[in-house]
Order: sequence, then C-alpha cells, then structure tokens
Amino acid sequence: MEEFTLPSGFSTKMKSLLSEEWEEFEEGYRTHQYQSLRFNPLKKGLAQCSYESILSTLSISKSEPVPWAKHGYYYNTEARPGKHPYHEAGLYYIQEPSAMSAAALLAPAPGERVLDLCAAPGGKSTQLAGYLEQTGLLIANEIHPARCKILSQNIERMGIANAIVTNEDSDTLATHFPEFFHKILVDAPCSGEGMFRKNPDAVAEWSPEQVHICANRQLMILENAASMLMSGGILVYSTCTFSPEENEGVIGTFLELHSEFSIVKTENPDFDRGRPEWGNKNPDLAYTFRLWPHHLKGEGHFAAVLRKEGTDSSSHIKEARGWKDKKLLSLFQEFTSKT
Repeated sequence: MEEFTLPSGFSTKMKSLLSEEWEEFEEGYRTHQYQSLRFNPLKKGLAQCSYESILSTLSISKSEPVPWAKHGYYYNTEARPGKHPYHEAGLYYIQEPSAMSAAALLAPAPGERVLDLCAAPGGKSTQLAGYLEQTGLLIANEIHPARCKILSQNIERMGIANAIVTNEDSDTLATHFPEFFHKILVDAPCSGEGMFRKNPDAVAEWSPEQVHICANRQLMILENAASMLMSGGILVYSTCTFSPEENEGVIGTFLELHSEFSIVKTENPDFDRGRPEWGNKNPDLAYTFRLWPHHLKGEGHFAAVLRKEGTDSSSHIKEARGWKDKKLLSLFQEFTSKT
C-alpha cells in the first residue's frame, strides 16, 4: 500500500498507551488491508447455500466468514464485487469487516423500533435491517444532506421496506421521539484514527484539539440518544478511533451522568477488552470492546453495549408490529408532517 506518515502527536500518544505493542501496531499500517462484503438476507431468493456460488462467480476464490458478523465474508483484493450487477441488485453490501461489529452487537429482534442515529453511508443501517426482517421500524438518520442522499440510495438498493431516512440533528429527533426506540445505534462522528490507512484525509485532519472536539460532540449525541431509548432498551455506542478520550472517556463520563445506564457485561472472543485505566477507572469499562488491527482482520474500532434500566423492552414488540399504540402512532404522524 502507499506509504504515509502518521501524525507525530498521534504516534507519541500511541507509543505511550501501547508500550511494547507499539511496533507491532505501527507495522500494521504497512500490511494487508482486509476487505469484505455482507450478503443481504432480505433478498429472499438468496439462500445461505448460494453464497459460495456467488462468491465464486465474483472470482472471490479465498473467501472466509467474518467471525463477528452474520452473512459477512472476506474477499481478496483482486475481486471487484462493486462492479458486478449483483451489487446494483442489492445482493450484498461492501463493508469494512470491523465496521460490521456495532450492528452485530446491537442485533435487534424482528418487530423492534430501531434508530441508527449517525447512519450514512448506510452499512450499519442495512445490516440492522437484516435483523428486523422487514418488520418493526428502522429510522436511519444523517445530519449532512449530501450523505443523506447516499444513505437513501443504499436503503433503496438493498430493498428495505420498513425504513425511514431522516435528515435531522439529534436534538430535533429527541424532541419528537421521547423513549420511543427499543434499540439505538450511535456510530458517532470521531477523529477516525482507526481508518488512517484507508482514509488519508483523516491523517491530515487529525490533531489533539480535534480529538477533544469529537469527544464533546459525542457526549452531546449520546445525551440525546439516551432520551430516545425506552426503559429496558439497548444502546450501542461505537467509533472508528483509538482515542481513549472518545472511547472509554466518553462512556465513563456518560455513565457518571446517567445512573440509569449500565454496561452490558458480555464477552466476545474476537475482540479485546476496553481499558478502564484509560477512562475514569470504572471497572465496568473492561466490558467495552476494542478492535485492534494488529489483533484481528480489520481496522480499528471501539464499541460499548449499554442498557437502560427498566422493564425488558422486548415486551413491547407486539405493539410495534401493527402500531396498535395510538399515542405512539400520533407521535410518529406528527413528526412526519413536519419533515
């Protein structure tokens, strides 16, 4: 791959954090980038048994499943699946393997109401839609109009019938959807350190000041997301950065401000644990997830699974299927009439 220089401030910081792992981490920027696609389970003629045949048609000879994502497969660099009619037909979505982790951790159930708050270009939204199986409701939101158009195109290409694309800030959505969603994904805008080797612009834009700006914005977005999650609901917060300020730091601060939230204590053998000492030393931060590119086949990511106290939100799924709750239906109709 083309060589680039890491920001000096970033290198100094990561050397301090990783100590003896720094050299292995840095070497990762000069090694193979992993590419993957995710088949679309909403295409009913596309059965699991046909995946291998389609991969062969695409000249993907050395495919292997992405271990943390249903329907995800790695492909070799010689393949060009984005140029095949299968792609335009929505049979699969080309998505970086680590980026598949957040939606897989949220894993909504059919019939649930789900919000993807920072959704463009649509990889995570289309992945969430596969779990919903054309039931319930998916709100895919993007604040930037140009990116919102790309998001809409991908929602349409993948044949998703139960999704609404919105172009709003999180404050506006929060006023219209109080405690409305069973599950929320906040894939927050971040400093992009985990994507340095894929996105040279992220290298050029990085600075310590930008990291702190991102962390403050992430906390604001989380505040609004928290108000839209119903009691017993699940929220997944994710970034594509290594920065402790934007990861353990944001989650630690959020939990200090919101005693009604807790980290879901689950294990995932594919991911490393979060580092409490990089946040406010809350021991539960060890149950967040870090995806290190020198430890797995993918780029750098972070994720935390949070639960809001209260009755298990799955008890509300039946009413979500048919909008039987007139109050919720009225709330939704009021929102759509103003957008």
